[in-house]
Amino acid sequence: MKDLHTFAICAYQDSPYLEACIRSAMGQSRPAKVILCTSTPSPYLERLAKAYRIPMFVREGEPGIGRDWNFAYRMADSRYVTIAHQDDLYGRDYVRELERAVSRYPDMCLFATAYVTVKNRTLARGERLEWVKRLLRLPLSFPKLNHIPLVKKAALSFGNSICCPTCAYRKEEGEAGKDSTDNTQPVFSESLRFVLDWEHLICLAEGEGRFICAEKPLVYHRLHPEAATNACMKDRLRLEEEEAMFSRLWPEPVVKVLMKYYQKAYDSYEDG
Repeated sequence: MKDLHTFAICAYQDSPYLEACIRSAMGQSRPAKVILCTSTPSPYLERLAKAYRIPMFVREGEPGIGRDWNFAYRMADSRYVTIAHQDDLYGRDYVRELERAVSRYPDMCLFATAYVTVKNRTLARGERLEWVKRLLRLPLSFPKLNHIPLVKKAALSFGNSICCPTCAYRKEEGEAGKDSTDNTQPVFSESLRFVLDWEHLICLAEGEGRFICAEKPLVYHRLHPEAATNACMKDRLRLEEEEAMFSRLWPEPVVKVLMKYYQKAYDSYEDG
């Protein structure tokens, strides 16, 4: 029988936070499968994989976050996969909560949790933004509603209220174990740099399956000057991609209003 879940850790270069991420994934209160996926192999990554006795898969080809995520997704031979970010930490009961959700909701296509943002300086605006996201996720707490496409999309309509590294995605039968030469349709967009998780969640919301979010802070999402999220915050491309996502959900006049608020809200995520 296929394993229930895999932490597919995407490793890029030699992050000083990677080992802590591996240890948090392996230190679960329920058995957890962990793999390391990278497009930038190095002796450092090889040492960590050997030390913790976890498989390491190397992707060849052009760089790109979407390509890295799709590769990690394919390498996970399990029913659910979490694309783990190398800078983040997972609470001991993440897999336990996933198991509980699977047993209660066999039609669950997405599992997610609340999270804590770890950064150099705690900003009040950032804390308020996280509470806004929790409010947006509120409809997902109702079993009679959280399988309805309109309700699932509502949680994504004012921005992505679901933190990417908290997500465990259900893989369809026959998807697991594909190698890097597989030419099937990618799960995550390879043309986007910042909102590829938001775009994928919108696609999932439009289909069948239930969104379950455990409102327990089981992921510690680290922001620091070198983090990909932090870098994208300062990139004009981020705003263009976010505007494109809003345009999929709202008419143009609403998009303009939302973008004005959205840009100000996310200033709270910049370190400094």
